[in-house]
Amino acid sequence: MSLLRLLGRPLLASMFVSGGLHSLRAPGQLAPAAESVVRPVTERVAALPDRTEDVVRLNGAAQVAAGLLLATGRVPRVAALALAATLVPTTLAAHRFWEIEDADERAQQRIHFLKNASMLGGLMIASADTAGHPSLAWRGRHAAREVRREARLVRRSVRATARPAATAGAVRAKLTG
Repeated sequence: MSLLRLLGRPLLASMFVSGGLHSLRAPGQLAPAAESVVRPVTERVAALPDRTEDVVRLNGAAQVAAGLLLATGRVPRVAALALAATLVPTTLAAHRFWEIEDADERAQQRIHFLKNASMLGGLMIASADTAGHPSLAWRGRHAAREVRREARLVRRSVRATARPAATAGAVRAKLTG
């Protein structure tokens, strides 16, 4: 593993592990801010709990689990996607700078919003990082190309041996007949 990945993944994951632990420990502190985002989502997704605090706790658990997976390099692409999925509602709930009247507070929330947008960009890059190995899409295209090449070789081989075999069969038929 490269030094960039060895250091970068835990650094990117650290904010999610820390924030996720806070969500697990004190969901009541975060629930009022999350209500405006959680309520419409829970109305559409029946599998989610009805209480906002439970959804905040669930989001925190997902962030801790995916953050630890990313930090340790276990299924990092899946972990990065999971973190990205939890980051979007978290950002929309907690950093609604466009609704704040006070200029200083609005500026602070805009900074946090943009920080989260930057982290989302890093997660998008991490979710596509194959660590120098070919992606599954490339492997699939390469395997299909190899199968087509093998099929052409078999077809040529069959054609090359079919004519002499037919000629030999005709000669044998004349000799025995």
